[in-house]
Amino acid sequence: MSQILPVVHIFSKVLMLFAFAFLLPLGVSLALDDGAQLAYDEAILITFCSGIVLWLLSRRGKRELQTRDGFLLVVLIWAVLPVYSAIPLMVYLPDLSFNEAYFEAVSGLTATGATVLTGLDNLPPSINIWRTQMHWIGGMGVIVLVVAVLPMLGVGGRQLFKAETPTPMKDSKLTPRMAETAKGLWQVYALITLVCMGALWAGGMNWIDAVVHGFSVMGLGGLSSHDASMAYFDSLLLEIIVMVFALIAGISFSTHFMAFRMRNLFAYRHDPEIPLFFGVLAVSVIGLAIYLHYKGFYLHFPEALRYAAFNTVSLATTLGFSTTDYNV
Repeated sequence: MSQILPVVHIFSKVLMLFAFAFLLPLGVSLALDDGAQLAYDEAILITFCSGIVLWLLSRRGKRELQTRDGFLLVVLIWAVLPVYSAIPLMVYLPDLSFNEAYFEAVSGLTATGATVLTGLDNLPPSINIWRTQMHWIGGMGVIVLVVAVLPMLGVGGRQLFKAETPTPMKDSKLTPRMAETAKGLWQVYALITLVCMGALWAGGMNWIDAVVHGFSVMGLGGLSSHDASMAYFDSLLLEIIVMVFALIAGISFSTHFMAFRMRNLFAYRHDPEIPLFFGVLAVSVIGLAIYLHYKGFYLHFPEALRYAAFNTVSLATTLGFSTTDYNV
């Protein structure tokens, strides 16, 4: 038992930190009076109090995290955080079972994008924002966020970072300190997300839809505030904006980080994945557009190119938005 106390101690801080994630949808709910305030009040109270209780029970178990502790903590975070993430859904939608709410939360945090909910257009705006905010939090990685805002982890932060991030990223020393690297990644992520939301709003979305789809695009999750997904808007301009930011989100954020850090675009030239990614994508889009036009699905080639481009980019980046019936 004493061996897992340090992991529980760090996890207690993660829970207390995670409670603050509910503040954005709570603020939206209060501002719009959409009737979901109680759901976030309970989520904040339960999550923060759980963190305090675990912190009190494990406060004597502090020590530096070892590699195995890092892996255990990563598993614990990804398995348990969805339980707390599901609280607003279960409170506001009492007919939703725990399994369904947990599925929705896991889908959100892992940016899977599958949903058990219908009637999305009629849900309170704050609920839809929370669903896609989970995409955004999980898109960069909860662990990276933890390392960024809990520098007291020390060496443990490096173990967490190594346990969470993919191999190409963990092997590159972006900065000498993991906390600095994590903060830099999140700053770039947040900045691009704000630009994405602004572009969607300027392109014709209302601010609620812009926030919802901005979170979803940058997290590459695919949840939407409309049952029809992006087809609801039927806007070529919005589709182009979504494609641009989906492609940006599909590029390694370590590359974006280096580009921002060096204040030039050389980082993109030195990333071998980018030319291959865009090359395969271009060939796929053109080939699919020709096929759809030749088979008569679309009479005009520009229309075939429009739908081929959007849905191919959506699939290639794992975004998951759709604008047309793909059961052809």
